[in-house]
Amino acid sequence: MKKSIYDDEYRELIARLIEKRKSKGITQKQLAEKMGIDNTIISKAENCVRRLDVIELLNICRALDIKLNDILVE
Repeated sequence: MKKSIYDDEYRELIARLIEKRKSKGITQKQLAEKMGIDNTIISKAENCVRRLDVIELLNICRALDIKLNDILVE
């Protein structure tokens, strides 16, 4: 069994998150600033170098003003 960070569904979730961020015209740096975190955290998460936990994912959704359902893989 492969780790979930490499799972196709996880990568699709991250792709949807990136798509939502870009559609709002927000850069990784702007998102990180809005969240009060270092932009490398966003970069590593979006490049699947670092796995997001549920609370981090919720915080990103809140910062982007989207619902978690907007990015969940069906």
